[in-house]
Amino acid sequence: MNDYGFLSVLPPVIAIILALRTKQVYVALIFGIWFSWLIMSDWNILEGTLATIEGMVNVFKSEGNTRTIMFSALVGALLLFIQYSRGVEGFVNQLNKLIQYFENKHTGYSRIIIQLLAMLTGVVLFVETSISSLTVGTLYRPVFDKLKISREKLAYIADSSSAPTSILIPFNAWGAFIMGLLITQGIEKPFSVMLSSIAYNFYPFLALIILFIVIVSKKDIGSMAKAEKRTQTTGKLMDEGSKPMISEVITSYPPKEGIKAKSYNMVIPLLTMVAMMPVNLVYTGWSKVENYNSFWDHVSQAIGNGSGSSSVLYAVISSILVAMVLYRAQGIMKLKEMVDLILKGISELMPLALLMLLAFAIGDACNQLGTGQFVANWSKDWLSPEYLPAIVFVISSFIAFSTGTSWGTFAIMLAISIPMANIHGAEVTLIIAATLGGGIFGDHCSPISDTSIISSMASASDHIDHVRTQLPYALLGGAITTILYLILGFSMI
Repeated sequence: MNDYGFLSVLPPVIAIILALRTKQVYVALIFGIWFSWLIMSDWNILEGTLATIEGMVNVFKSEGNTRTIMFSALVGALLLFIQYSRGVEGFVNQLNKLIQYFENKHTGYSRIIIQLLAMLTGVVLFVETSISSLTVGTLYRPVFDKLKISREKLAYIADSSSAPTSILIPFNAWGAFIMGLLITQGIEKPFSVMLSSIAYNFYPFLALIILFIVIVSKKDIGSMAKAEKRTQTTGKLMDEGSKPMISEVITSYPPKEGIKAKSYNMVIPLLTMVAMMPVNLVYTGWSKVENYNSFWDHVSQAIGNGSGSSSVLYAVISSILVAMVLYRAQGIMKLKEMVDLILKGISELMPLALLMLLAFAIGDACNQLGTGQFVANWSKDWLSPEYLPAIVFVISSFIAFSTGTSWGTFAIMLAISIPMANIHGAEVTLIIAATLGGGIFGDHCSPISDTSIISSMASASDHIDHVRTQLPYALLGGAITTILYLILGFSMI
């Protein structure tokens, strides 16, 4: 691999700045991908342009990328199903009863309760971030709209209750991936070390605490405060000129006339999707387990070895199939209607699938450039041991911000931070926690993060508006985390 030095940092940073300034995220990402390949083509414009096209084609060489893109498209079919069957309407009617109950107790209290319920839903679905963000956004969007809570706020709750929970309760594909990385670094007891590091993983804790405080206190900051004031005073769910990540066809698809609104027409398909996630993790990881003591030991190890991308794809397909059987049994839809809705839903979510494609493509380009490796290696020579935890956190954050992937950041940084901890005599669990927390923090701040993209989609929020309004809360949590790591660095090293 060529050493592109500081040039390797420019494409993702420029793409992110363009996205935030112009709000044209597709153009910004394409430019970032093109600029990456232009550098790798020795500034030959023709070769760089052709390499850009091939780079986007090569995204599909990764089975995980392809499954995630397919999942993103098929979600549209599921959303149309639950809308057309009046399942959303039925669920909203049930929540309205809850809202009315709390309104009778205390005016304005229902807004807090609904937001806390959305947060709790995200926490409970720790098994997979995509499922968590999707479910929270889909379930609560109609109620948030009714209560005049901004789309940006819903996207923030969906995003900030997903990844932090998945890293803090690592009995999922996240935990399996991290344990695999720890094993490659010679950690003898990866599971116990990973669990021990949770106590020092401050950013995910702070992200959840800040989210809880914001909801309960009703005190927003920065752009979020303006968004909430806009929605409450004018009823506008988004800013003028903002474009939701999901089309109006999906969010406002007319339900079928002449049938009764029933909440279970929405709840059963979504519960199927959630329940099938761990089942699929067991199924995809079952044959990979060689040594086990009991059936449940086999199950727990299988979950750890399962494929996250396969599991989410199988889960959404299972959900669609269950919905088809459920609706056909009630006489709500015939097969032709179902097929038409599936095709319609997929077509309406093509912009999301395209965005996922571009996000993966720029991530691949950054890997080819060695962006993460350059940033990590850059710190080796001048780093003081006392500053090690804080610096590891900041560097991990920057890599995740630039590449849009926390998992990619873990893979890059754990291979560097653990040897550095051994060399400097630092507490390994503290350095591991700083690495993992930095990946989550940078991912929360990045407009090319797949979790943030799905949160914007499920919440029908403008994606850049979501990133911009979430950023102050993430930066607050990141700043406090950095200070805590500085304190621990001087006290433990």
